[in-house]
Parts: sequence; structure tokens; C-alpha cells
Amino acid sequence: MRDLVVVGGGIVGLATAYEVLRRRPGADLLVVEKETGVARHQTGHNSGVIHAGVYYAPGSLKARFCTEGAARTREYCTEKGIPFVDTGKLVVATTPVEVDRLGDLTDRARANGLHVTPLTAGELREREPHVTGLAALHVHATGITDYVAVSKALAADVERAGGTVRTGTRVVQVDETTDAVALGLDRGGWRTTESARQVVVCGGLQADRLAALSGLNSGPDAFRIVPFRGEYHRLPASRNGLVDTLVYPVPDPDLPFLGVHLTLTVDGGVTVGPNAVLGFSREGYRKGSLDLRDVASYARFPGMWQVARRHWRTGIEEQRDSLSRAGYLRLVQRYCPELTVDDLLPEPAGIRAQAVLRDGTLVHDFLLRRTDRTVHVCNAPSPAATSAFPIARHLMNLIAS
Repeated sequence: MRDLVVVGGGIVGLATAYEVLRRRPGADLLVVEKETGVARHQTGHNSGVIHAGVYYAPGSLKARFCTEGAARTREYCTEKGIPFVDTGKLVVATTPVEVDRLGDLTDRARANGLHVTPLTAGELREREPHVTGLAALHVHATGITDYVAVSKALAADVERAGGTVRTGTRVVQVDETTDAVALGLDRGGWRTTESARQVVVCGGLQADRLAALSGLNSGPDAFRIVPFRGEYHRLPASRNGLVDTLVYPVPDPDLPFLGVHLTLTVDGGVTVGPNAVLGFSREGYRKGSLDLRDVASYARFPGMWQVARRHWRTGIEEQRDSLSRAGYLRLVQRYCPELTVDDLLPEPAGIRAQAVLRDGTLVHDFLLRRTDRTVHVCNAPSPAATSAFPIARHLMNLIAS
């Protein structure tokens, strides 16, 4: 019997395995990942931002973990020789309503212990000549890195410490007793079983289905993962010097999305995005991807109809702008008006695993659920990559309690 099985080879699962083996050298630990490699989904399809923790409610798990996670991410990157750049970030207000929201955001950032500097329109223009707005907030601690490289380094460290990372292995059954958890695994049609004293599940886009296998996703506490496509573009190389910092709009406080932004990349490029378009396949990254089982999963869920009732106008606007590069462009022209449609080059999309509760709540914070011998990470969108190390430590504390 193994000491621990971690389900999921994204950055949170791998960081958890890494931290376990640091704290418990010699533990018999297995990571199982259904894809043929690690970091194939949310970890490998994001903006690569090391977030500072501006947006998160003081006292929330996101607020608690993001600042610590950013520092720990930088330490690990330095240790492993993984590139990262401290770029800073500008949150730009372009309407009077957004100026008011920017004030609230400034208060929240300071409550979270961050060093931020409000900027006037003139100061913004002086700092970033190609960016316009009524006001802005400069967030000093934001950076960028390559989370796929971080994940691969973590996987190598896990195996170096005696753990096993087994890819191409899908969890299809969870049977928990008072003494152990038996996992039914599928490896290319071959069924096997692994037993462990404890299991940590970091299932990302499949989190609700894996939680259901442990009996943690039914009744009034049920949730569904709803996929939101985050579509990106990349600017041409001639635009690589357009901005020196990351540039974000002021987000809608009712939604857990940050809006279309300009992001520097560690290879010297600039990406635009993501938007947040309702997806019709949890793991279909091509536009037009359709998985009827995934659609049925949220279409039958009452919480999704509550979301549609509250946010139908935003949903229609996102779909419209997804279908038109001109519409997408307008989102970024609000603060960078010189960009043109021809500047929006193709870039792979990402998919955000967004947990929705039965009452229609879009879960903003990290969501964890547990049985006696399992812990499930049920909602871990951004800034989960930044926060992976403190999330891992928190999960370790839960399985030790």
C-alpha cells in the first residue's frame, strides 16, 4: 500500500507531491496523470503571470496564498534556472465607473499587503506611451515565467526523490474504507488498482467528476465545472516593444475573470487575452470543439441556468467578440488604441475550469473538499499556478490533520 497518491499532473498536483517528499523523505508516493505528459491543460495554457494578489478578498485562500506563492515561485525558478522576469503590472481604468472600481481595487491591494502606486492619466502616459486611460494602478510585484518548465522540473524532482509520476493513467473508480483508498485506474484499456493511505485529487477540468467518485458532489453542495475558453492572440514581432509592463483593464467585480490584457512573455513576445467564452468541450482547445457529454453536464445543472439568467448579456458579448477579430480588438483598443486587426495573430487558447454551485454562484476562491482519506481541489483557477507551493503545503496540513 502506498502512502499517498496524487491525482493530476498539473502544477498544483506536482507541487503537492514535491512538498510531501520534502517533508516526508522516503514516502511511497505516486502521481497519476491521464495525459501522456504533465501540465497539458490549465497549467500549460495560461498567461504565465506570477500574480501579486491584487484582486482577491482579504482573508481568502487566494489572498493568503498568492503573495507567498509568488515569492516561492521565484525562489524555485532561481534554484532551477527557469527564466522569470519581474515586469510589474498596470491596471488601467478607461471609464468613470472603472475609476471608482480602481479605487476599491487599490484599497484591496493594500489590505493584502501589496506595494501599489496610483497613477494619473498623464503619469500613465509617461510610463507607457502607447497606453491611454483616465487613471491606473501600478502593481510592482507582478512577473512572468514558464509554468510548463516549472512543472517539468517539479516532476523531475519528485522522481529524483523516489516518487513515481505515471502518465497515461486515468482514475475511473474511488473506493474508500476506514483504512485505505483503492483507486481503479485505466491505462490504455488495461485496468489496474492502486491502494493508498491517503489521496489528494487535483483534477482541474475534471474536478467535479473526480469529486463525485468520492461521494463529494451531490445534493445541495453539488458543483459543476463549466469550461470557459480563454482565447489569445500574439502581437507581431514588430510590436514586441509596445509595452514594458503587463497591462490589464479593470475587471468586473461580479465575475472571476480579469479581462483581455497585454502580457509580456519570457521569450520576448506580447500576447493579447484571454477573453472568457462559454466552452462546449472541457479539453477541446480548437475553436468549435464540441463534447456533448461536457455540454450536458452543465446544461442539466440548475446553477448554470442561474448563471445564464444573471450574466446573459455578458455571455452574448463575449461570444460576439470571439467570432469577430474586430470585436475582440475593441476590448484592447480601450487602453491601447493604436493596435489594429492585423496585429492579432493566432495563439493557442486556454480553458478555465470554473466551478459553479447549485445556486448559480461562480466560485471566486479556491474550493477544497475532503473525506477522511481524500482531499479534493475542486476549484483552482488563476492564481493557482502562482500559488501552487502554498496550496501544496495547505493540502499537506489537511491530510496530516
